[in-house]
Amino acid sequence: MTLAQLEHAQKRMQQKWYDLVMAEQQGASVQVLERMYSSYVLAMEEYNRCSAEHQRECQVESDPIPVTQNKTAKSKSSTQDGEHTKLAS
Repeated sequence: MTLAQLEHAQKRMQQKWYDLVMAEQQGASVQVLERMYSSYVLAMEEYNRCSAEHQRECQVESDPIPVTQNKTAKSKSSTQDGEHTKLAS
């Protein structure tokens, strides 16, 4: 999902909302407003899908590479006066 596709979905959703508001102000019938609202909801769901996909793709690109410790880098223990003490390396 490209940023341009996400922006297109957002603009489409915003336009559907604007059209709905304008139709209501111009006295459109309830049936027409309900149909326009359903169209807006579909556009909103599409935008949400696009946004989620875009976020997943961005997350995958920025995921850090896991670092593994080698055995010598782990903390070592030693015995001093009968007590166990961890030494940092």
